[in-house]
Amino acid sequence: MSERLTREEVPVEETWRIEDLFPTIKHWEAALIAVDSEIDRATRYRGRLGEGASTLLECLEAAENLMRKFYHIELYASLLLASDGTNPTNQAIAGRAASAKAHVEAGLSFIEPEILGLPDGAVEQYIAAEPRLEPFRRNLERITGNKPYVLSLETEEVLASLDEIMKAPYMLYNRTKSSDMRFEAVTDSTGQKVPVSFATYEVMLEKSPDTTLRRNAFASFTRGISAYQNVLGGTFGTEIRKNVVLAKARGFESATHMFLHRQESSIKAYTNLLDIVQKEIKPHMRRYVELRKRVLGLDKIMYCDIEAPLDPEFDPELTFEEAGEEIIKACEIMGQEYTDIIRTAISDRWIDRADNIGKSTGAFCSGAYDSHPYILTTWGNRARSMFTLAHELGHAVADVFTTGNQRFANIHMSMFIVEGPSTFNEMLLAKHVLAQSNNVRTRRWVIMQILSTYYHDYVRHMIEAELLRRIYALAEAGTPITASVLSATQGEILNEFWGGLVEVDEGASLTWMRQPHYYMGLYPYTYSAGLTCSTLMAQAIDKEGPPAVDRWLEVLKAGGSVKPLELMRRAGIDLEDPETIKKAVDYVGQLVEQVEKSF
Repeated sequence: MSERLTREEVPVEETWRIEDLFPTIKHWEAALIAVDSEIDRATRYRGRLGEGASTLLECLEAAENLMRKFYHIELYASLLLASDGTNPTNQAIAGRAASAKAHVEAGLSFIEPEILGLPDGAVEQYIAAEPRLEPFRRNLERITGNKPYVLSLETEEVLASLDEIMKAPYMLYNRTKSSDMRFEAVTDSTGQKVPVSFATYEVMLEKSPDTTLRRNAFASFTRGISAYQNVLGGTFGTEIRKNVVLAKARGFESATHMFLHRQESSIKAYTNLLDIVQKEIKPHMRRYVELRKRVLGLDKIMYCDIEAPLDPEFDPELTFEEAGEEIIKACEIMGQEYTDIIRTAISDRWIDRADNIGKSTGAFCSGAYDSHPYILTTWGNRARSMFTLAHELGHAVADVFTTGNQRFANIHMSMFIVEGPSTFNEMLLAKHVLAQSNNVRTRRWVIMQILSTYYHDYVRHMIEAELLRRIYALAEAGTPITASVLSATQGEILNEFWGGLVEVDEGASLTWMRQPHYYMGLYPYTYSAGLTCSTLMAQAIDKEGPPAVDRWLEVLKAGGSVKPLELMRRAGIDLEDPETIKKAVDYVGQLVEQVEKSF
């Protein structure tokens, strides 16, 4: 494995074409300067929303236009920082964008309190009198639904102006990972030195078939992150305390209730997913991990062994281009428009796949309303990279469908089901590859890839969700959240889940340091909601064909125009029904059984 490149050294074809947003930084700066005039256009309606429907319409259109323009400004800055967080220029641009966002949000903060100050029934009367308000109906419904939790206009303006400070824990966490953390190189089973980075560890080294390399890398990774556990424990604790205080100030029963309200989810759906998935998936995953000890002849199962390949010698290499073709073929059942989006994303540099110093870890897809989506991943030339790519392309397809069918005000699908489109693509890919071969090893390899998705979304992310549930309960009871509390709670959850099968050492107990999800509200549990939807939707398409395809396309086109639980019911999936969740988890048991029988 070669030394990591700097951003300037990576081939341009492996990077995203960020100039589609702004040709140069100077163009970005010009757009940033122009934001002030756009804020002025919106704030001239301050104190006037009671004048009538036409005034409300003009205000909402001005605010939407401002946010639509600022969206690209903020996205450009975040993409630069994600591509190289060590670059001082990128850090400065991200800081300027964050400050500008606080200014924008402070300028628009009058809208919600003023709408809530209108007489009862006024909003409905306005919509009836002005048909052009209809596209804003969902936004207005969200605002009126917030009425019990909105503070005074002055307080809301102050909170909006503090947005940059409110997001400081997330910024500090990401900057620590991308800019400060360093890891010692390690040796593999042949004595060859291998460099370790946050990205390469999570993408490749943790899944290496070489047990010596995998465990040495885990030790190096643990030493690297443990050096920052106290500062990041404080950062995590600050995030938790911030949300506890805000929830109490707004009158929510808890921080959990506050986040579920924002997602338009429900306590019933949340607790069903947390409790049922963890209970039902546990025996399946224990069997699957126990299989590794027997097949691989391991002396014990360490945390870094959970995803070790069961057939180490069967790990076909795959180029980025080959993977793209497989994904396109897998998605043909969804129609020409669907596959055209994927084909363009692959060929037209929507994707940043290079590995370079300072690049953000993990993978994501960021939509851009007046441009194309941007995907970040680190290409590893292996099967798992293909499934990760398919996942992010699922987000991209949803973004394009939504922007083509909704105005800017309705583009954001609820966080509650946002992982549905991405994991759905993985289901299609697995089905396609399985259909191409009767070879036992090939089929086992494919099933293990999809089981990796179930492990991440039904186990790893649900353990994150369980950690958040317990940490918020501790914080709301007055317990200070520190690194030691986080590690102890993390270790307790892991021991309960694995029942002694997996050795829960310091590295395992520090997994709370590995994900940014803790700074995104209750994001982790939503992976299980999305995967449940995609599992059952893929099964419905197998059974019904075009009618089920059409239902899913309508989900992708809806964006945020329909409440998430209602939207999924239209697709035929009830996330408040325990049997729905059990049916999806049962499928995992079937996959594990197939792998067991293959040996």
